[in-house]
Amino acid sequence: MVQSWSPVLTADGSFTFYSAEFEQAFHSTSGARQEALHKFVLPSGLLDRPAPIRVLDICYGLGYNSAALLDALWQVRPAVRVEILALERDLTIPRAAWGKGWLAGWPRAEMLLGHLAQTGAVETEPLAARLIVGDARQTIQQVPPAWADGIFLDPFSPERCPMLWSVEFLRLVARRLQPDGTLVSYACGAAARRALQLGGLFVGSTKPVGRRSPGTVANHRGGLPPLSRREEEHLLTRAAVPYRDPDLNADAVTLQQRRAAEQAGSALEPTSRWKRRWALRKNAAVEAGRARQRADSSPTP
Repeated sequence: MVQSWSPVLTADGSFTFYSAEFEQAFHSTSGARQEALHKFVLPSGLLDRPAPIRVLDICYGLGYNSAALLDALWQVRPAVRVEILALERDLTIPRAAWGKGWLAGWPRAEMLLGHLAQTGAVETEPLAARLIVGDARQTIQQVPPAWADGIFLDPFSPERCPMLWSVEFLRLVARRLQPDGTLVSYACGAAARRALQLGGLFVGSTKPVGRRSPGTVANHRGGLPPLSRREEEHLLTRAAVPYRDPDLNADAVTLQQRRAAEQAGSALEPTSRWKRRWALRKNAAVEAGRARQRADSSPTP
């Protein structure tokens, strides 16, 4: 595979890569290290999970999500065993990140994940990990059903990489999650969340990290941090029409065209109307707040 990525320094001092193929960075430029811990590890609940902890890391990339988990976990529970199955299309990415020393920010995980990047497998007392290389739509079949306590779902955005956000693929992903397991992702778009729902999962919202938009947490049992009213209404618009890939082999253009055709014929509310409605509500709330401030600052007669 021809190299199509270049280094990018993010706002928290950590590095990521920019992909020319997908025209997107691998992590939020507000902070790659921050994103791994706060967008994936902490919302997953894995730090409190009984051992052994099994993690499915989809789109392993530079390895930051797994590194952040291992380092945070072993800092407080050094004897806990972790098992990781990592799906990644391009093995040169984790190798390059390791070679540049970018895993040094997670010292408890650095050497083991460096070995994983170089050899594709690690088998030690604290960590058993394997990198499965290829198209995740096919390699997901190598993960046993109901295997994962936690799933990190971290492809490029649905707009750039719809192949890994289709209903059919996410249905396969959901089947790999334990009945009481948790899936986490940075994505919060209506199409991604609706696909997770159609795949058999409940969805909730995680706190914004480094930017205004939240992430998503999903599971089989519910009881998650609730979506806001705005987010719930977004799922009732045409933006929530998901990508569909019944044969799990379509390219991005085909999936985008297929979704656009379904949106055009959808009876759901146009997304533009939802945006206008919420813009008006926001403006009304701002004006009401200003009115309260003026009333509070007015001299008492």
